[in-house]
Amino acid sequence: MKLNLYIILLFFFIFQSCDKELTSFDSDVINSENAIDFLTGELDYSILSKSEIINPVQSNNLPSFLIGKYNHPQFGNSCANFVGQMVPADYNHDFGNNVELDSVILSIPYYSRAIDTDENLDVTYEIDSVYGNNPIKISIYKNNFFLRTFDPFQSFDSSQNYFTNGSLSNNEQIDISQLEGQLLFEIDDFVPNANQINLTAVDTSGETYISQKLAPALRFKLNNPNNNFWETLFFNNEGLPNLSNEPDFKEFFRGLYIKTEGLNSSGSMMLLNLASSNAKLTIHYTSDNEVVNNDTGSTDDNLTNQHEYVLNFSGNLVNMFENENLVDVNGTNTVDGNENIYLRGGEGIITTLDLFSGSLINDNGEEISEFDHFKDFFYDNISDSPKRLINEAYIEFYVNQNFMNSDEPERIFIYNYEQNTALIDYFLDQSVSSTTINAKINHLVPLIKDSLNDNRGIKYKIRITEHLNNLVLRDSSNSKLGLGVMSNISSVQNFTILGDEDSNSNNSLAAGIILSPKGTILHGNLSPEIEKRPRIKIYYTEPED
Repeated sequence: MKLNLYIILLFFFIFQSCDKELTSFDSDVINSENAIDFLTGELDYSILSKSEIINPVQSNNLPSFLIGKYNHPQFGNSCANFVGQMVPADYNHDFGNNVELDSVILSIPYYSRAIDTDENLDVTYEIDSVYGNNPIKISIYKNNFFLRTFDPFQSFDSSQNYFTNGSLSNNEQIDISQLEGQLLFEIDDFVPNANQINLTAVDTSGETYISQKLAPALRFKLNNPNNNFWETLFFNNEGLPNLSNEPDFKEFFRGLYIKTEGLNSSGSMMLLNLASSNAKLTIHYTSDNEVVNNDTGSTDDNLTNQHEYVLNFSGNLVNMFENENLVDVNGTNTVDGNENIYLRGGEGIITTLDLFSGSLINDNGEEISEFDHFKDFFYDNISDSPKRLINEAYIEFYVNQNFMNSDEPERIFIYNYEQNTALIDYFLDQSVSSTTINAKINHLVPLIKDSLNDNRGIKYKIRITEHLNNLVLRDSSNSKLGLGVMSNISSVQNFTILGDEDSNSNNSLAAGIILSPKGTILHGNLSPEIEKRPRIKIYYTEPED
């Protein structure tokens, strides 16, 4: 009988799941003689919210990397710098005779998508994850700090972690002076743009033509210090162990350091795709070596002296953040929670959520916890069967519009703070939007905006229906949840938080939170605007007696 009741409720819910009003109604789900009437109802429970500043977090081997400066009106400035190892596309490269350097090009693509193509096959692009459009200063150096692969203070095969504050551990720091080796490039007023990149070449008659059309990228022609830097570094080492294998090469050439600085209170920050095959350092040169035509296998006389030596990003790639924080988050928390929920990406701020945090009086006049009331309301322990079916459960987080912020994040992310995993609703949500990065739009509803008031952010809605069903039907633990800003909603792999050995705090963070420079301030559980406090709202169905 207990199983039949649940099946009937589930069957009923499937056919009513699109009903947005959730009003009371009767339903004949079996024949008229044995009809069961169903009612719907709603209830809500409290949430306790506390914000906390995140310690430096592991930033090597992230899926993407931030470069630039971002200014938040409440949280201040954040600068993102990058240092990364590189390896050649081929070892023991034969440069040939009479080698002459042509140019050295660094290219790192943005995340972009084509939105239009004209009759000349020129593409109009839209770039994702570029924050701000004001100039910044970018300096590129040859890195002299060796980024070791293994941690000598752990077991033999333990990988070395690098953290957002430029440290390797609580006791070891990257030497910043070694990062800034030979200056290879500098631009004082760089602004990212979405333009197609046209590469040109000269034909045999001396005419210039467009030889290649590339998607938008960070693309710089590097300098050649002393007019012999690259020749001395690579051409003169041909045939030596330095260029013959990966360990020796990484010791010999320790990669590049990209440093960014803001010119004023504004700036620009970019999420770069270093996993792309087009993220590379290309050394263009001429020599007497012949070039074989790949189609015919014959020597192409017109190209006999044009060559490339390509280095790709590989190994330890590290983001380092420099943050200001204008909010004393820890000072805002009390035993009973706080007025505001503070969220900031990067080495930033998350908020913990205790669901069912209050107590109430039951029908017997006893004070019980909200969680006990919730379980008793939806499940009968005596008959070991559900009493009611949860149709929908969600939390709405209202933006505190008393704080100015013209660049609210589009998404926030909820997760199990104790187990460092996304909720079951995340994994069951197969919804997508126009871009993959904005998937999971049923579980994590994008920011709802006020179209009549400069598109100011109003609220975020997060559905946790299956999470609560797990608490009822599978007796799952009512774990503390975490809330954070997230850029790419699919980047949920965790990275280690640098903490004290005796710390009991959360010890990892999702990549998507680390890689979002944005922030927001929401109404907390003690907000003076009571109607905007976050609550668990549940709509349910039950059989009528």
